[in-house]
Amino acid sequence: MTGYQAFYQQSIDDPDTFWTREAERIHWHKPFDKVLEYDKPPFREWFAGGLTNLCYNAVDRHLEERGDQAALVYVSTETDSEISYTYRQLHEEVSRFAAIMQAQGVGKGDRVLIYMPMIAEAVFAMLATVRLGAIHSVVFGGFASASLATRIEDAAPKLLITADGGLRGGKVIAYKPLVDEALSLAGAAAPKKVILVNRGVAEAPMMKPGRDLDYGALREQHLNDRADVEWVESGHPSYILYTSGTTGKPKGVQRDTGGYAVALASSMEYIYGGRPGETFFSTSDIGWVVGHSYIVYAPLLCGMSTLVYEGLPVRPDPGIWWQLVEKHRVTVMFSAPTAIRVLKKQDPSWLHKYDLSSLRALFLAGEPLDEPTASWIGGELNVPVLDNYWQTETGWPMLTLCNGVGPQTVKIGSPGLPVYGFNVKLLNESTGEEVPAGEKGVIAVIPPLPPGCMSTVWGQDERFVNTYFSLLPDRLVYSSFDWGVRDENGYFTILGRTDDVINVAGHRLGTREIEEAVSGHSAIAEVAVVGVNDTLKGQVPQAFAVLKDPSVLQDPERRAALEKEVIAKVASQLGAIANPARVYFVNQLPKTRSGKVLRRSIQALAEGRDPGDLTTLDDPTGLEQVRDAVLQK
Repeated sequence: MTGYQAFYQQSIDDPDTFWTREAERIHWHKPFDKVLEYDKPPFREWFAGGLTNLCYNAVDRHLEERGDQAALVYVSTETDSEISYTYRQLHEEVSRFAAIMQAQGVGKGDRVLIYMPMIAEAVFAMLATVRLGAIHSVVFGGFASASLATRIEDAAPKLLITADGGLRGGKVIAYKPLVDEALSLAGAAAPKKVILVNRGVAEAPMMKPGRDLDYGALREQHLNDRADVEWVESGHPSYILYTSGTTGKPKGVQRDTGGYAVALASSMEYIYGGRPGETFFSTSDIGWVVGHSYIVYAPLLCGMSTLVYEGLPVRPDPGIWWQLVEKHRVTVMFSAPTAIRVLKKQDPSWLHKYDLSSLRALFLAGEPLDEPTASWIGGELNVPVLDNYWQTETGWPMLTLCNGVGPQTVKIGSPGLPVYGFNVKLLNESTGEEVPAGEKGVIAVIPPLPPGCMSTVWGQDERFVNTYFSLLPDRLVYSSFDWGVRDENGYFTILGRTDDVINVAGHRLGTREIEEAVSGHSAIAEVAVVGVNDTLKGQVPQAFAVLKDPSVLQDPERRAALEKEVIAKVASQLGAIANPARVYFVNQLPKTRSGKVLRRSIQALAEGRDPGDLTTLDDPTGLEQVRDAVLQK
């Protein structure tokens, strides 16, 4: 590891030299004056004074050399369609879409909210937004109206772009009614214009005159129009992406432009080994950070073809992903452990039906990768399976193996070593001291955060500092809110969250948000939501609710009916992704003498573990209530 250690150490000890070299990977309309501006910690600006554009670097820059190469390959097994766009065609679609947006008054600094399924037009919209120097906020398609409304209220977008509907497993989710309700809830913050891509998959949407515009008609109207690139400062926001936290209000992670472009471009070589002209396949969704970084921006920055897939890993059959790998000669694939565990339940012959000789590596992220899953898929594919650990906030991996720098030894169960630029430490949460090998600590990063990481929380600088840099009272340290342990060779293992955010199939959900949705039901007096281990999804939320009418507990039918109602309430507020796996009803919750709910003890009982230290427990009745409810399931 000597080669990598020297490479890594230069990034920490001499960031100016290191990142000046890496910045050559992208085009600068105006060269930067200073590699790092860091006079107001923890706020920093990478490549200060430089002017660039994310869309130009992802699309326009490649026209001369690879204009006729496939840039975006869209495949939908939901509609049985496939369309490939060359870099030249992508440039036309994106610059035309940008002209359409310009005609609606969108310009530098304006927000554009994108609520779309996995279709090519969603990618066009993202690239068109940053082309204009505007800021996109992509919301996962299918999120409930209330969740969409909170994001609209926070971002105050000038324009919203949506579709008539999305599809999952053949089931249609109509988007327009959800959008209409969200706009009504958002009130004054609602955008004045909505552009709708009518795919013809949902019932004809009701269009509101003067507000709602049909994309197909606009495209015809602006067929020959093209919008020029808006050159922006390196620190100019490129997008806002909302992520759950320990409060009920999601945080708008704000990303810059220049630092993000440089970080992603370098990661494609050093981490993923992607090369220009090859095909990258990420199975994520554009609604999540992986979709932003490794479906849209990084592969295109690198001059690769990116595969955009709408569908499930087992439909029409469990061989669909591998059929796509063969057909499009995919060299690098990026997925999540949950998806691999789904495939593990299928006939393994599907993995051997297609020619996978182009595939060099499979990367997995979003949740801890367990040894059986890693060993199984690695053995079946006969390619390296590499874990990588990162967060919405970091934008790209902070722990993994950088085989593009030099070969590294895989340790199954560990994502690997700190990535260049990330000064990662394991700290004792009480003393702030670095813990020795083999001891548990909080995974932290000594600032400044490297290029590509979040700049701040949108519109809430104070929340950025208070949320991420308050681990220690006497110095600024970025907290990941994850426990970890490090072995004697420096390899990290992730142990779980230090806060109340749970990881469901790679998607972060705040238990507070789910609790607020559950308590919105008229029958509920109090609730605690915890994340419980699940063999398929990693974790699932379970709710323990105190009823206003205790007599319901004596009636199994009323109890079952109420559980369904509560789950439906959560779905209506947050979307089905946040649905509790179970809702247990109890007369009281276990609390400390000061009134704090003992969530970790509840979680332990739900997982069949010892509830731990109960010296602060006020009344053992609550704990017994939880234990009995779980045993009666």
